[in-house]
Amino acid sequence: MNDVISTLIAGVLGLALGIVGVIAFRMSQRRTARLPQVDEPLLPEGAAAVLSVIGRAFVILDDVDGVVRANPASYAYGLVRGHTLVHNELLALVRQVRADGVIAESQYELQRSTLGAGQLIVHVRVAPLGDEYILLLADDRTEITRTEAMRNDFVANVSHELKTPVGAISLLAEAITEAADDPTAVRRFSTRMDKESRRLAALVQDIIELSRLQASDAIVQGREVNIHNVVAEAVDRSHLLAEEKGISITVGGHLEEPILGDPDLLMTAVRNLIDNAIRYSPANTKVGVGIRQRDGYAQISVTDQGPGISPEEQERVFERFYRVDSARSRQTGGTGLGLSIVKHVLANHGGEVSLWSQPGQGSTFTLRLPLADEERTGTDGAADEMMKERAVEARTSDREGGRR
Repeated sequence: MNDVISTLIAGVLGLALGIVGVIAFRMSQRRTARLPQVDEPLLPEGAAAVLSVIGRAFVILDDVDGVVRANPASYAYGLVRGHTLVHNELLALVRQVRADGVIAESQYELQRSTLGAGQLIVHVRVAPLGDEYILLLADDRTEITRTEAMRNDFVANVSHELKTPVGAISLLAEAITEAADDPTAVRRFSTRMDKESRRLAALVQDIIELSRLQASDAIVQGREVNIHNVVAEAVDRSHLLAEEKGISITVGGHLEEPILGDPDLLMTAVRNLIDNAIRYSPANTKVGVGIRQRDGYAQISVTDQGPGISPEEQERVFERFYRVDSARSRQTGGTGLGLSIVKHVLANHGGEVSLWSQPGQGSTFTLRLPLADEERTGTDGAADEMMKERAVEARTSDREGGRR
């Protein structure tokens, strides 16, 4: 009897719970029916298809500046967070277009995040989209703007550097004319003129060489190169400069494997390092050139006994026309482009250049280049692709350029 009663009670409770559940479900349906329906933004015909292929960041905003649609690029650039357009400058432009209905465009330098990490330069175009929405298109111009700035700086630096020898030659020519009756003065002025003309010729040659390296992938059609022959020719071309200062050049080490590249460009890079070491070394000292193989790379090291370079200066010595000591560099005849050329030659060969130096202990520049056999072990075209990537990195680098 007790079992029958328990079964009846359980059935009644189950039925009651079922009824309560049905009632709650019906109430939920009624509540949902009363909520306003939110539709996707109604875009003009074909607009969605066009936006999907334009290749730019885009943001669509409603009449209260809410973001109703945005592509991944707009989030990657930091223009949009959640459903909000982040930057006040862009919001102001959107409101202006909404108010007067006229398409507007401008360029802004924006922070990528609220932490201020990194700057983004964007060209923005804002236009009405249909009757309710505003379309914002953003094109990343950061690299283009930086490249233009670097080119303008380069032209300004070249103009400044060329003025000095050209002006000096002009003044010396006038001095020779006025001192025509004084053979001693004429010899002194003509010697100075010869020095300035050689400096001018070296500067022009370095500018041409650097421009050639930046304008093309000079190493794509490289061939096997014996690094000992490259170093021997570089040393030979630096021999007269070393003799003038009583500096001896010592070459040591051995490398059996060839490297893949352009022998003339590689010789230029090594010669620039040797000339650099000679110019900044005291008279009657030594410059060492070491050759070896390590970790699948050919290494060429050039060591001098010069004054060394402080840690804060070491990051900048590869910038064009940068000199640790400008006055001394002018006395030694340096153009300020030597290390920039070295950097680009190595980048075009898929290699790199590094520096070790301490004040008072000299400097060592080391070139690392892939061996020809190592290049061939990759997939077809891998060597060329790596070289091209290095060359692009060198051309778009924010810091490019010269020697102390």
